[in-house]
Amino acid sequence: MCMPSASEGSPKQGGTQQRRNVNVTQLYNEYCGKCHGTSGEGGGGGTKSLLTRDKFDQKWDKPFFDAIKKGVPDMGMDPYGETLSDPEVWALVVHLRELQYKDLRAKEPNRKAGSGPHKSTHHDYRIEEVVGGGLRTPWSIDWLSDGRMLINNRSGAMNLVEKGQIVGTVEGIPVSAEQGQGGLMEVAVHPNHKSNGWIYLTYTEPASSGSGGMTKVVRGKIQGSRWTSQQTVWQSDQKYYNRAGVHFGSKIAFDGKGHIFFSVGERGSNMGAQSLETPYGKVMRLNEDGTIPNDNPYVGTNGAEKATWSYGHRNQQGLIFDSEGNLWDTEHGPRGGDELNMIQKGANYGWPLAVWSINYNDSPFRTPWATDGKTMVQPVFRWLPSIGASGLDLMDGKAFPKWRGDLFAGGLAGNNLDRFRVSKGKLVEHEEILWGMGRIRDIRTGPDGFLYVALNGPDKIIRLVPAK
Repeated sequence: MCMPSASEGSPKQGGTQQRRNVNVTQLYNEYCGKCHGTSGEGGGGGTKSLLTRDKFDQKWDKPFFDAIKKGVPDMGMDPYGETLSDPEVWALVVHLRELQYKDLRAKEPNRKAGSGPHKSTHHDYRIEEVVGGGLRTPWSIDWLSDGRMLINNRSGAMNLVEKGQIVGTVEGIPVSAEQGQGGLMEVAVHPNHKSNGWIYLTYTEPASSGSGGMTKVVRGKIQGSRWTSQQTVWQSDQKYYNRAGVHFGSKIAFDGKGHIFFSVGERGSNMGAQSLETPYGKVMRLNEDGTIPNDNPYVGTNGAEKATWSYGHRNQQGLIFDSEGNLWDTEHGPRGGDELNMIQKGANYGWPLAVWSINYNDSPFRTPWATDGKTMVQPVFRWLPSIGASGLDLMDGKAFPKWRGDLFAGGLAGNNLDRFRVSKGKLVEHEEILWGMGRIRDIRTGPDGFLYVALNGPDKIIRLVPAK
């Protein structure tokens, strides 16, 4: 990218000029637009368009960064590592990704918004509406062993559904606070529900005094249409209840070995995600009854949250085990940089020290690569720009045999459903399956093997079924 030097008089930080009040769009237009076009279309100085499907691939992230920082002498492009900070260089890459995405979307408007049949790499499918009314921000769906569907609404109600009809509301569930993004969130029916009856919930529990709330995990049973036998599985100390309306996490996964994993977002605390003493920004692991396993990684660490399995997360709204037994999450970045991560015992996932995003106000933030010597796990896949990653499931039903073992991830802001094929922690295939029907909140494989999707705006449940 052809860019003149940064303005004189900027303060030096770490050997680079860190300029005040940097606006990334203006930075790109001023420095890059002269050669590459303000939309990335190319043309100036003979540059080629950057608006191609191949150049949008994540494999180009580091090459783009290096080209800006180190220059491309053969193309007459000077290095700007001495005039722009690394966060500013990375911010230009993020802005370019936004331009590419905008162009690609304009060429593929609402390409999956109809009822089909639709084509994908391995299966053709149709879209059916399952529940079309009576919902208020459906957050999570699951099924009882008797076949009834449960739908948690963020507003606080748990619906019972039979044959696509809401037949009632479960009475007696805990009171939740619809606090911004929080409220009644995950419902996860235990894999052995038929024999033990347990159902797990996450919700925003109001603070015991004053205002504010925090993620809490409980389990209970449903008799008829009433919630009974409730037990607390996990809750934090009241000092961690706060008024922030963001980043509750709240997804649950079972490992089949007697443990429950669940996510707690960083609740707007940022650096709280890096502290082992706080519950913020963690994936937790407990025995199913809420006791702490002796082999958790920080059981012996003085002052640490003993349930912690991994840390350095922002807002993990997808959590699932794959068919090889690996745990995966999806989590939100700010503006750019949502992540698909394979979760490892005791690992640090970087937030907010190593991030793929910029600030919401169009200013540089950090880079994806840690600079303080800490070891941080990189995502297997990152979304640029952000999709509002929410909902993650393993396709384990028989209705789509060529998708079995694949992960399906949804996006709120992106209105998208993506398919991932992974093997031994590596990305094998990535394909966008659905786009343009609404904000995708949750994804579950149903007892019938079909893929169910909870939408927000419009609030409904749809499913993907094989095309006949």
